[in-house]
Amino acid sequence: MATSPCSSSGVSSASSAGLGAEAALEIRTRSVEQTLVPLVSQITTLINHKDKPKRSDKTLQAIQRVGQAVNLAVGRFVTVGEAIANENRELKEEMSIACIEAKRAGETIAQLTDVANLDHPEYDGRITIFTDKTGVVKAARLLLSSVTKVLVLADRIVIKQILSSRNKVLATMEQLEKVSSFQEFVQIFSQFGNEMVEFAHLTGDRQNDLKDEKKKARMAAARAVLEKCTMMLLTASKTCLRHPDCESACLNKEGVFHRMRLALEQVIEIVTDSKPSGENEMAAISIYTSIKEFKNKVEGLRENLYFLSKENLSTMLELILEHTEDFTDSAYTSHEHRERILEQSKLAKMELEQLVSVWMQAQSQKTKDITEDLEVAILKTCQCMNELKRELHHAATSLAADLLRYHADHMVLKALKITGVEGNLEAVAEYTCKLSEQKEQLVETCRLLRHVSGTEPLEITCIHAEDTFQVTGPQIISAAETLTLHPSSKIAKENLDVFCEAWESQLSDMSMLLREINDVFEGRRGEKRAYLSLPRPGKHNANLKALKPDRLDTEEQAKLGKLGLELHLLTSDVDSETEKWEDQENEIVRHGQSISSMAHSMYLFTRGEGLLKTTQDLFHQAEVFATEGIKLASVLTAFSNQLEDDDKPLLLLEIDKLIPVCQQLQITAKTTVQGKNATFAKVDTCIRKTKGVMTILSQVLPLSCKLLKKCGTGNGWLRSPHPWRENRLQRNTNEDSMEGKTDAFGIKSLEYHVANLTFLESK
Repeated sequence: MATSPCSSSGVSSASSAGLGAEAALEIRTRSVEQTLVPLVSQITTLINHKDKPKRSDKTLQAIQRVGQAVNLAVGRFVTVGEAIANENRELKEEMSIACIEAKRAGETIAQLTDVANLDHPEYDGRITIFTDKTGVVKAARLLLSSVTKVLVLADRIVIKQILSSRNKVLATMEQLEKVSSFQEFVQIFSQFGNEMVEFAHLTGDRQNDLKDEKKKARMAAARAVLEKCTMMLLTASKTCLRHPDCESACLNKEGVFHRMRLALEQVIEIVTDSKPSGENEMAAISIYTSIKEFKNKVEGLRENLYFLSKENLSTMLELILEHTEDFTDSAYTSHEHRERILEQSKLAKMELEQLVSVWMQAQSQKTKDITEDLEVAILKTCQCMNELKRELHHAATSLAADLLRYHADHMVLKALKITGVEGNLEAVAEYTCKLSEQKEQLVETCRLLRHVSGTEPLEITCIHAEDTFQVTGPQIISAAETLTLHPSSKIAKENLDVFCEAWESQLSDMSMLLREINDVFEGRRGEKRAYLSLPRPGKHNANLKALKPDRLDTEEQAKLGKLGLELHLLTSDVDSETEKWEDQENEIVRHGQSISSMAHSMYLFTRGEGLLKTTQDLFHQAEVFATEGIKLASVLTAFSNQLEDDDKPLLLLEIDKLIPVCQQLQITAKTTVQGKNATFAKVDTCIRKTKGVMTILSQVLPLSCKLLKKCGTGNGWLRSPHPWRENRLQRNTNEDSMEGKTDAFGIKSLEYHVANLTFLESK
């Protein structure tokens, strides 16, 4: 049996049940949130119970069990909190008060829910949940507030650990910077390596625990810098020690130390949630985001003709077109792309003018319903913006792909290494110029990719790539100059190799980034599931050969607009339901996610976007979608066999609805049609049947979640409390646990260098 599912949004639902804490505590990590979820679920069950005049013994016993479960779990939780308080004097007072409040609230809830024998005469006049529901609400609010405070205080201890680890690293870095002998350097670097390993583990855990995807991406970028710079610091410092009078070697070393300090500072800014130093960089909005906001405003006219002014829309478009100058003014944008972007920009202005004209006319007529002319104008404007986005995307990604192919052989880096060992100053100067040109190309490309990245985390990754090329280029040049001045120095050669490897690694990372940006643009939403590879015509269905691969025109898109929007809303509902399952590997969830993602692709098709380009693509997808629905029905049937008789009927009813709709969709998708009208009718039927499946799925998921929870683990709050002390506050530092970690940056390579640090021959 799968583990019990529970809602990640349960914490936020507490406020709707009247459980909001007096002073809201912001929860920034998943571990704190997930620890609260079962408690919120149990309390919400108590608060929302229906006051029926006639109460069965089963109901009374269930209420009492929940109350006792809450109280017992709070007792265990408080024991852990008190232990944490005793270990951390600076938080002892706050933690102790919160623990006392939690314990008191838990006991109050247990007393108020002690209702199993309520119908007996001797219990008349007693205060219970039925006579004092307000008292339960107050106790619940106090309990949630105090438990949350304990968790947040425990989280502060984790933050303190990271700060302490960072301070150790900084202090040892200062010693390394001032060291003057190899023997002293080896001793201090060994200590530094161990401290960096500890910092890597702590920040890796924190990165995985962050709820905010933007912060998680910034943390990943900072940790990537620390990974690469740790190796650079080792070789740059040794080179400087071997050649103390070499200016380029000293510059090389200073650059590494400076970059490491910036990265350490960025990690701390994220961990402590202080203002980021790079906030000005993030202030500029990408074109992708601007176009998305513009389209949302335009489409909002369907609901309200008066919610914004025409000047507002015109200003938004002007800002977008201003950003496109980053592409048209770039020396690296091809002539063909530049011309198409300018042409599409001009067309966007014309479409907006037409839209404004029809819009103003509709306003003057004071019509409540959207007119057909306005609907067409909205569709044309949005389609035009999609085409502009597509042109910008192609311009940026084709430039990136060309650059990555051109520099795949790393000829400039190889030439620098060869000419450096030869001591050929003239040749090194020539190749450093070529590397500088390559750096400028890559930096400019990263800026353009950022505009079309599609998500904030990818946007941050683009900024990180740009910074890395910007900094690593000059560092390679200074390392090459050092080798040229000391061509027989093995340590200078090793240093150049390390910096060149960092450059090659960033090119590889950029290739992965490019693939992710393309995935987002094509509507794959970062998922790599097999169903996204569409069946090939003739292989899966011989009848499909006869179909003509048509695209929907603007008029047909307009007709499908409302239906597509309804499908999109259902997709969002289903996605929201799947996120509530704790066990994301559960078969029901996986099939639900597959079905939802395919439905999302079909919705995008109604807008002329995404992976499905033609009607034939849509019919392929509909057939795979229906097959996935039938598989889900099979899984649900197997699950129903594990349920008690009382729980089966509702689930079986939904299964009986699901199978026929999927079979009808399969038949429709396989049916051959000829002619434009017949093809559109088939598209319409497929979308409607898909919508039908999604409607059933939106009912099946929460029902299955509830039933699984009931038959699986009963009271979710009875699970062991979050192991703050064992897993987060007392780190296991034995070698086996270190090797088992996979999320720490560069640990194995770092430990190898620390263990095998030796002097190089002074030649």
